[in-house]
Amino acid sequence: MNTVLVVAPHPDDETLGCGGAILRHAAAGDAVHWCIVTAMHVDAGYTEDQIAARAGTIADVAAHYGFAGVHELGHPTANLDRLPRAELVGSMSAVVGAVSPTRVYLPHPSDSHSDHRIVFEAAAACTKWFRYASIREVFAYETLSETGFGIDPSVKAFRPNAYIDITGHLEGKIAATAHYASEFADHPFPRSEAGVRALATLRGGEAGYAAAEAFMLLRSREG
Repeated sequence: MNTVLVVAPHPDDETLGCGGAILRHAAAGDAVHWCIVTAMHVDAGYTEDQIAARAGTIADVAAHYGFAGVHELGHPTANLDRLPRAELVGSMSAVVGAVSPTRVYLPHPSDSHSDHRIVFEAAAACTKWFRYASIREVFAYETLSETGFGIDPSVKAFRPNAYIDITGHLEGKIAATAHYASEFADHPFPRSEAGVRALATLRGGEAGYAAAEAFMLLRSREG
């Protein structure tokens, strides 16, 4: 059995980036943990109703996937660039130390959202084998509306070198997106059911599956 840690800058990144893989891990009996890095706060302009609704969404999504643990770091959303990096790394390190994952999924470092880029950098510091010996594999996932929208020509784009067959779990991934109704809209909005299905079909065609999720394998070592 593997212990998996999915690091999501915001709730919905886990579903967009690796919802099918999460369901496949769960079906195989792996313990999957969800680390949510950011949260809404009143002093950032969010209402109590919005914060309560987000808490309900997180509970519903956690139940949908059957996570072994949900770890909410509570850092201010869209403001990670103002947070001392040591504080962010420290909070992630605590989760990695508590979970002892064998596989870690991270957002891609060239995503258009600054939170994604900062989370990748901080989380990458928590994957050193000599400090976190349990980790055997580190993957970067692609996020609809973020990974494909980075336009900095100096940054290396997402180029998948690993694929996971989610043919039997695509509908479960689609069902998970329903919990994020406020974040989704009809095609051609980037986050849409049609977009999720299209990307799964595209990645499946690249790998010989009916539906797949694509990743960049960043580190791998034998157990």
